[in-house]
Formats: sequence, C-alpha cells, structure tokens
Amino acid sequence: MAVISGDGIFSHVFIGANDVAASARFYDAALGALGIGNLGPFGNGWILYGREKPAFIIARPGNGEPASSNGMTIGFAAASPEQVDAFHAAGLAAGGTDEGAPGPRSHLPGAYAAYLRDPAGNKVCTYTFV
Repeated sequence: MAVISGDGIFSHVFIGANDVAASARFYDAALGALGIGNLGPFGNGWILYGREKPAFIIARPGNGEPASSNGMTIGFAAASPEQVDAFHAAGLAAGGTDEGAPGPRSHLPGAYAAYLRDPAGNKVCTYTFV
C-alpha cells in the first residue's frame, strides 16, 4: 500500500472557467470550508487561492477557447471528516453539483471524501484519512 503524505508536489494548479465570477463564488465557499482563502485577483482576471501563497488559480483559458476539463479531478486536503462535509455542503450551496456525497471510500483504507463539480464543470474533491 502506498503511503499518502501531506507534501505537495505541484507549484500550482490552474483551471479554466467560462464564468470566473460564478467559479469564484463556488471556490470561496467550498475552499473556505477547508481554510483555503481567496488571495485576490491578479493579472488578467485570475483569481488566486491558497493558505500562505497562491497554489490554485481560476481564470478564462489563455487561448480564448472555452474551458473544458473532462477526465480531470483536483483533490484538496481536509483535516477532518467534518471539513469534508462542510466543503461539500458549501460547494452545493454556492452553485456546485454533487459528484459523490461525503463518506468513506472503499478503494483507500481510512479515506473519507466528497466530490463536486464546480460551475464550469470541473470535478473537485476533498479527502481526509481517519
């Protein structure tokens, strides 16, 4: 079995959104439940999120084409099952759609997770291990 650690391997994640304002409302709510804050706008309408530094960015795609994310999932770390539940509830209330209710995941021992689609159709989730 692989060991899951809290060490990050990405400098950042950038996802496209056709309606940046709607996506920002969703991520303000869902990521706020995980203690991840909106660090404000940057450059050409980018919205930056992180705890201490920008790590997650939403914006219109740079090439001007419509945003598309079929097959991609971004997972955010949660500190507890309660944070997973709060992420899911906040995301639904802010315009997201359910892709998997909060609960245990049998494919990973001790995993507790929830899945959503943001207003642009991107699949996001949060996991904690108990």
